[in-house]
Amino acid sequence: MKHILLATFCIIQLFSYAQIDSLLLKKQQIDSIKPMLNMDAIYARPFINISKTPVSIGGYTEVNWQYLMTDGITDGHQFQARRTTLFFASTISKRIKFLTEIEFEDGANEIALEFASIDIAFNNLLNLRGGIILNPIGSFNQNHDGPKWEFIDRPLASTQMLPATFSNSGFGIFGKKYLKNWMFGYEFYLSGNFDNSIIDNPFNKTYLVQAKKNKDRFEEINSGRPLTTGKICMRNSKFGEFGISYMGGIYNKFQEEGIKIDTKRRLDIFAIDYNHTFPTIKTTITGEWAWVSIQVPNTILKNFGNRQYGGFLDIIQPIYSKQLLGWPKAILNIACRIEYVDWNVATFEETNSTIGEDIWCISPALSFRPTQQTVIRLNYKIQKQTDFLNNPSINTRGFQFGFSSYF
Repeated sequence: MKHILLATFCIIQLFSYAQIDSLLLKKQQIDSIKPMLNMDAIYARPFINISKTPVSIGGYTEVNWQYLMTDGITDGHQFQARRTTLFFASTISKRIKFLTEIEFEDGANEIALEFASIDIAFNNLLNLRGGIILNPIGSFNQNHDGPKWEFIDRPLASTQMLPATFSNSGFGIFGKKYLKNWMFGYEFYLSGNFDNSIIDNPFNKTYLVQAKKNKDRFEEINSGRPLTTGKICMRNSKFGEFGISYMGGIYNKFQEEGIKIDTKRRLDIFAIDYNHTFPTIKTTITGEWAWVSIQVPNTILKNFGNRQYGGFLDIIQPIYSKQLLGWPKAILNIACRIEYVDWNVATFEETNSTIGEDIWCISPALSFRPTQQTVIRLNYKIQKQTDFLNNPSINTRGFQFGFSSYF
């Protein structure tokens, strides 16, 4: 671990004397990024390049303070260095690029290689990608960088129902088409898959996030069948971006050395996402909703649901956008996030009453952006969660403050 951290520090020092990379997104242009699709998010970042070398580097960091209270009980003041992420990119040759993303979470207690792929561009409509990919389900999984959001916590539906920043080894194709005021894009990948841990975990519920704990998914597929992920999206300068995505496949180990040991069980996820900034009033709306269907064994307990759904809606309104404290394009925003997740969409057969296991949250926010690369955030969280039996809800409230910045 010490060697990894030392090497990372040396790399950062080496690149600190760099010039601006003309091959990727330039830092001085970050305040005026032209409209792009969510699928472009992995490259829509500020990078720095060493002179004429083909390697570029970038990254972001997030730190925060919070004071939360759950049913009158609190852990007091908490300071958290949640993550520092490094990006490394290289233009290998014309139309061949490499990009990797390394994330250090909770003070480097966990180090993850979230993305590492080679892109080979044949033309705008056909590009080949292979390596460790981010499965494009919804929009947040690909467009998750902290400095892009006005909220300290990541969306519940993207982190506790869907596995946020879910990546796997795999291959696929992607492309874009421009037509006047329209942009069209698609992605299609075959990759590593989920496993039995989604219904065999310490949470005693169907929990897709548990699959991220399986590091073997980068080397082998539990079921022997790849996970299929596909997305199509479109953006119009007047109406914003709309995307439809799908991810699914057989997740359980159903045979051993050619001998059938279990019934094949599928997992299927559909998601829609939308984002738009209204040009006149500058209001930004970002939303995502997903439906999950899982085939679970008939013998399993009822608290392991076979259907889930959830999503979030962010509304952001600038209230001040002028020079402030020496920053020529400072922006002060008010914002609100509304989110909901139901891990078990079903009823008790005996009473015909609704099964619980859901959560909703409202988070008003105030954010200040001295530049588009840095955001200072103050959030207030109001959260209500019910258990499987619909016992009285667990209520959480409290303040969060922090900042996130590219570097």
